[in-house]
Amino acid sequence: MDTSDQQDAAPRAPGNRAVVLGVLAATAAVLLVQAASGTRSRLVLLLVFLPALLAGLGTVAQTVAVSVWVTAVVVVHSALYPPSDLSARLGTLVGVVAAEAAVVALCARRVRRERELFRIRQSAVALQRQLLRPLPARTPEVDLYGLYRPVEEDAMVGGDLYDVADTPHGTRVLVGDVQGKGLPAIGTGFAVLSAFREAAFREAELTAVAEALDAAVERHNAYAVQSGELERFVTATVLCVRRGADVRAVNCGHLSPYLRRDDGRVEAVPLPAGLPLGLAALTGEPRTVERFALPGDGVLVLLTDGITEAQDASGAFYPADRGLADLAATPAAALPEALDRRARLWSGGRSRDDVTVLALRRAP
Repeated sequence: MDTSDQQDAAPRAPGNRAVVLGVLAATAAVLLVQAASGTRSRLVLLLVFLPALLAGLGTVAQTVAVSVWVTAVVVVHSALYPPSDLSARLGTLVGVVAAEAAVVALCARRVRRERELFRIRQSAVALQRQLLRPLPARTPEVDLYGLYRPVEEDAMVGGDLYDVADTPHGTRVLVGDVQGKGLPAIGTGFAVLSAFREAAFREAELTAVAEALDAAVERHNAYAVQSGELERFVTATVLCVRRGADVRAVNCGHLSPYLRRDDGRVEAVPLPAGLPLGLAALTGEPRTVERFALPGDGVLVLLTDGITEAQDASGAFYPADRGLADLAATPAAALPEALDRRARLWSGGRSRDDVTVLALRRAP
């Protein structure tokens, strides 16, 4: 899923032709029922609900036009079939006009709020483009496909993060999850991504890249404390892929990846979990690099806990390894969305956390 494709269309109102035809049909139906009733009942007043219905979907101009139409119909009907009491006629007209004016005002408020939300959402899309690299991505060493879905879909950007860098040291990939949510979590994620984009090119050793990310989180936490915010940590995995060599990885408290082969075998890659970014100073132990093979028929799947912590009605967590095995015939390009779809079915559509799925395989 290409994050650059997550465009938001402006709120769309029904077409004028559809509105005209719908209003005319409703007017004709009400007048026919009024005539067939053979009584002096005021069924025509049911037309007052037409602008109210349109106010939730249409434009202000459409709502005004329908309000004028309904008022005109009520006026004409009252002239042709006047009530016995003149004050009742005037009361009806005043009530209709007041109701239509209120409906138009509500429609104008709705349209204004929708436009404001649209502008905010467009700003979030622009922010996301700066934070998260569009996928799929190709380097001389890997083809990388992925899906990113925040738990709050209107937010566009959540606590998950990822990046890929084609460097002189090989292709380096980052996937991570910031503790917590909201704007503070986004700020921490931005600090990690900025540090990765510098260190991935600058540092020859993968452990030095992880140490640079550690330092970035520590600095960000220091600023957060000065601002009265909470310190945060980040779980992350940093990978380096070179042609003809094993994958190197530094795991900073993140979920271990899975290796899916084309014959359907799925195995978890055993990466000892070190401390999350921002907590390494608690022990002072150095980061270590693990190595594992990535065969040409293998797809390396990197996840965040939005997948693994999806729960069904009984509280059971989604078995990601079994889901990947069931998707043995799914191409790497379609694997992230297919796995997310299965996890959502498992949880009944309930999402508890952001979802990131990356599918990486060696470039041909």
